[in-house]
Amino acid sequence: MTQERARWGSRVGLILAMAGNAVGLGNFLRFPVQATQNGGGTFMIPYFIAFLLLGIPLMWIEWGVGRHGGLRGHGSVPGMFQTLWKHPVAKYMGVAGLFMPMVVLIYYCYIESWTLAWTWFSITGATRGLDEPTMRAFLHSYQDLGNHSVHGFWTPFIFYFITITVNFAVVMKGLSGGIEKLAKIGMPILFFFAAVLVVRVLTLHPQTVNGGEISGPLNGLNFMYTPDWAKLADAKVWLAAAGQIFFTLSVGMGSLQAYASYLRKDDDLTLSGIATAATNETAEVVLGGSLAIPAVVAFFGVTGAVAIAKGGAYDLGFVAMPLVFNKLPGGTIITAAAGIMWFGLLFFAGITSSVSMATPTTSFLEENFGFTRKKAGFTVASVAVALGLLHILFYTGGFLSEWDYWAGTFGLVVLAMMETVLFVWVLGPSPWQWRKVWSADNKMWNELHDGAAWRIPGFYRFVMTYITPLFLLTLMTWWTYKEAYPTLMMDGIDPAEHATRWWSRGVMLVLLAGLMLLTRIAWSRRRARGEDL
Repeated sequence: MTQERARWGSRVGLILAMAGNAVGLGNFLRFPVQATQNGGGTFMIPYFIAFLLLGIPLMWIEWGVGRHGGLRGHGSVPGMFQTLWKHPVAKYMGVAGLFMPMVVLIYYCYIESWTLAWTWFSITGATRGLDEPTMRAFLHSYQDLGNHSVHGFWTPFIFYFITITVNFAVVMKGLSGGIEKLAKIGMPILFFFAAVLVVRVLTLHPQTVNGGEISGPLNGLNFMYTPDWAKLADAKVWLAAAGQIFFTLSVGMGSLQAYASYLRKDDDLTLSGIATAATNETAEVVLGGSLAIPAVVAFFGVTGAVAIAKGGAYDLGFVAMPLVFNKLPGGTIITAAAGIMWFGLLFFAGITSSVSMATPTTSFLEENFGFTRKKAGFTVASVAVALGLLHILFYTGGFLSEWDYWAGTFGLVVLAMMETVLFVWVLGPSPWQWRKVWSADNKMWNELHDGAAWRIPGFYRFVMTYITPLFLLTLMTWWTYKEAYPTLMMDGIDPAEHATRWWSRGVMLVLLAGLMLLTRIAWSRRRARGEDL
């Protein structure tokens, strides 16, 4: 399309928005759980290797895919893939870049609404004085609409509607007036809250736990950075680390490409991309890793922290951390302040990510159907509300778990594999043309360096051409064999959940089919207008 597209207002706003896209609930909720479940320091070694060989290359690839498509009038992955590969199937492959962020947006906003609710509960003192069993009951009553032991039926609906309203109020204000402004306000608040909490956690005095064991925050840090070398032979640790990299950088989602589509041809990709990744890792490893794990270890010991992490994906954040705050010296004011900052930072982390997930579909409707920003935002919000209600209603039946696995886990690797092949092997030279990989006319490499303020080290040509695709293929093959097929067959799933999970999959398929149909209609409209496809 030839119409002028919106652009980022400043480089600082761009980097903060891109970092906001990456910094989310996964940094402060999922990362501590994954690290704790997979041996602490043992997990960190494959984590950093995956970051260097998978995360950083994918970050650059997605910036490159996004800007390449944006300069040709496409703000979403179907059009971006079409510009990389002139084949009718390319745009349908790219529908994954609409489907994944839309699916994740819907259930992510539901979990995000929990953080808003717990911020309110911290203000009102609802979690004050609870012990572990009653804190779990407090969480489970919120998640299960049939359990009115603590919360009323409408409580989760109210916080979900508020969360959706806040998200789309930002989205409808556009790029500079909404998303960029949110990043400039939200990201500093997030880092401030996190830094204050980290200082408080690391200055905790050692406690007597588990009937005599003395444990403190330094024990948590020691657990985080002392590897058990024998456990490095466990493939599950490596695959868990690689999976966390997808979550932490939000690669394979479709949202980062949408943000990158608003770049100009001479805007820097290389330095901005590495700055975004570094900001995210600071939030995750330095702040996230120095917050939840040391805090929980200080009061429950390493054994207790591992048991809590294995008890549920959200228990560390929504059960253990409020229990820690209740034990802090200083009385009710300190307890309330810590809870407000913890859940407040989670909410800010969540919203900077969720607004990015709404961007691909919003851009798609604007550019292909002539929707105004507000109309596109309202349309996406309406779908999010309608389908989000299903997650609230059927959460305990595994409805959300299906979406989280197929779109929020396995699907990320599938999209990442497709975009890597198209950008590195189709735009650039194919892998068996190894001489051209190093040549001056490597289109992929040159695309990344248009307007570059810093040149990517040359060895990353080899990494991006061979290592990253092999890494992705290994990850996808292993997950298919070990997880995807058993999950599809519902091995180990409570039979009482089967009907809800099949219903959940059916809703996802209907959404996917709808996006496929919209893509077909969009290209028919473009063809009728005589546009270069």
